[in-house]
Amino acid sequence: MDGNGAPFSRRGFLIAGGGAAALVSLANGGSAVAAAGESAAPVPPGAATVARAAGTARRATAVDFMNPLTGALTTAPDTACGKTFPGAVTPFGLVQLSPDTVSGGDNGSGYSAEMTTIEGFSFLHLGGVGCYGDLGNLQVMPQTGGLVVGREAAKSSFRKETEVAEAGYYSVELDRYRVRTELTAAERAGILRFTFHEAGTGRLKVDLARRIGFDGSHTVAQELRLVDRHTVEGSMRADRSGGGWICGNGPSYTVYFSMRFELPITSLGIWDGDKITHGAQEQSSASDSAGFFVEFPVKAGQRVQAKAGISFTSVEGARGNLTDSFDGWDFDQVRAKTRSAWSKAAEKVKAVGGTDKQREIFYSALYHTMIDPRMSSDADGSSRFGEGPVRHDDFTMRTVFSGWDVFRTQFPLLSIIDEQVVSDQINTLIALTDSGTIKGLARWELLGTDTDTMVGDPAVNIIAEAYLKGVRGFDVEKAYGHCRDVALGPAERSNRNDFLNWTKLGYCVDTSLSKTLENAYSDFALARFAEATGYHEDSAALDRTAQNYRNVFNNDVGWFRGRNADGSWMGDQDGCIESNPEQQGWFVPHDVEGLVELLGGRQNFNSRLAEIFEQTPPEDMMRWNDKYNHSNEPVHQMAFMFVYSGAPWLTQKWSRYICEHAYSTGPAGLAGNDDCGQMSAWYVMAASGFYPVSPASTVYALGSPLFSEVTYTTSRGTRFTVEAPHNSATNLYVQSAKLNGRPLHRAWITHEEIVAGGRLTLVMGARPNKSWGSDPREAPPVSVAPVRPHPGSGSGHHG
Repeated sequence: MDGNGAPFSRRGFLIAGGGAAALVSLANGGSAVAAAGESAAPVPPGAATVARAAGTARRATAVDFMNPLTGALTTAPDTACGKTFPGAVTPFGLVQLSPDTVSGGDNGSGYSAEMTTIEGFSFLHLGGVGCYGDLGNLQVMPQTGGLVVGREAAKSSFRKETEVAEAGYYSVELDRYRVRTELTAAERAGILRFTFHEAGTGRLKVDLARRIGFDGSHTVAQELRLVDRHTVEGSMRADRSGGGWICGNGPSYTVYFSMRFELPITSLGIWDGDKITHGAQEQSSASDSAGFFVEFPVKAGQRVQAKAGISFTSVEGARGNLTDSFDGWDFDQVRAKTRSAWSKAAEKVKAVGGTDKQREIFYSALYHTMIDPRMSSDADGSSRFGEGPVRHDDFTMRTVFSGWDVFRTQFPLLSIIDEQVVSDQINTLIALTDSGTIKGLARWELLGTDTDTMVGDPAVNIIAEAYLKGVRGFDVEKAYGHCRDVALGPAERSNRNDFLNWTKLGYCVDTSLSKTLENAYSDFALARFAEATGYHEDSAALDRTAQNYRNVFNNDVGWFRGRNADGSWMGDQDGCIESNPEQQGWFVPHDVEGLVELLGGRQNFNSRLAEIFEQTPPEDMMRWNDKYNHSNEPVHQMAFMFVYSGAPWLTQKWSRYICEHAYSTGPAGLAGNDDCGQMSAWYVMAASGFYPVSPASTVYALGSPLFSEVTYTTSRGTRFTVEAPHNSATNLYVQSAKLNGRPLHRAWITHEEIVAGGRLTLVMGARPNKSWGSDPREAPPVSVAPVRPHPGSGSGHHG
């Protein structure tokens, strides 16, 4: 919330914080990041990877196309940055071991590809978030020569051509110290391998005070203890004293670690500010600069390794996580195992055809959809979000729920390929509400805290969607009760935005347009959930309030406007968050037919919607703009709404247009913050040829697939394939369709048709077939019957 109690806008913070820095040329060879689609400089000869420049090499398997550097910018002249991190992580793993090029400012990932110095390698990161971000704890930096404890003073330059980023692996040469650093990770632990090129004294400096969200005044309470000649354990207590998340209510959290060194520790040194102590056994302090270091003699070319288990619960949990993750010191074995995990994940959505560039974009996007919501509980099931440590044996606690973003596409994608993660997330949301730490249901959860960032009721959206799609691995009655409290009250149990005005006036006054439209969709979603579970009175009431979007449609101007408490209209640029009325007004995904009616019919609707795309030239697609702004979520369903208004060929045209111009390869490959997988999920689904305009309807609008064939392996063990004969860059229009060999005259399919398995054939051509899918009788329904649950789908309580 801002100082006035309004939800904090990430975009508002960005503007208030000043402009972003100009991009600079990458070192050695001048490979620039400024042009969208350019990747980092080529990998050095002999590295165990292929060149990362788009299109320079063919990859043999899907995992080879996953490029963690995609979107890895935090600064750019137009603010359209992916803000991803390039380091090592397993699918949905607790640990993200990655390089840090910057602390502080609007650099949520702590890394930006145009920067040419590294300050260390930390175990926890956030991917694709705006604002200051958080985490970045337990930062390790190798050194040679004299001890330098200051984070900024100890930075090393590096050359981009030495940087290697693969799924589950990262390496780079640190020129200042003449040390090659390699990173890989298990789910709850990470391992670092350092190769010291010159003989002398080697040192590993471990910073316990560092956070990505650093403003120069924060302190972190630290505890550390030398356990034995190979082990140091401790904790870092991070609160809100000048650092961390700044877009809303930042969390207070403790990171526990158990770190082991391959070489015996001959001397443990500690520092706190300017005070340095050699031969210490332990330290307890609260400082913005503190940690420990170990030193050892090294020969030229000697490899030195360190590994650590991480826990949010206890030191014992961190120790257990380390033991559970690694048997010994075989770095290459861990790397291979993690790569295998990513290879298995990549097979869940298999694309055939297209260009190398398209496949790199596609699989890099799929990779980024599988980082959050990450596991937060220990290997033994323990977690500590709420009053104290608890165990959840029937599900895995998760964190980093960027709700306002991910309910639109990422969770619909996961509902097809990973029902377990969906069930885990819902169980986590329920547990946090039950614990009393969160009122209502979390909107943007981070480490057990609802940061209350952005608007709407995304938890309601994903819970309702999951139930309607047959994902039932949670206590349905309890989940419904929490959802009902949010939407219908009483007020003391609801965290709905502007709840009193919503219930009294039928619209919101604070951030009027955005909140009103978001609330209306959530009420639609919950109405379907209520109807399916027998709460018919609730369903009828929610169906009525789902129509509240009409209360902010100004008939005099023929479009949406925010409204004041006295009923007067706001200005034509007011009432929105991270959007404007022209963009936000299209967010009526649950009643496109009603929106068509308000706009005077299909022709007017299609003309007005198409005009927005026509006014957004290719050069604007990779930057923030006032027309079709793919950089942010309120517009993400727009290209697929033509299916509802009888013009599916326009969906085919404009969804292809977005795929081509709003995504590319390399650090500048995303048009905006990845937002914990949402931006990437959009590409995966759009490139597959179908998209959830209204996720809770369980209906998907058909578009224009990029590939000759895409196969989804569902959580239920079935396979659903979209094939597109004659597909090409010019043959982007659907001529005819078949579903499981039978003619399909509608331009939509259902979730049940997908998870049942089968084959959708879309015959492509160069000209629109305006008769296919355009019959009003074939328009997508508001919703379809709920999907039958699959035995054993997800854990927890089934309903």
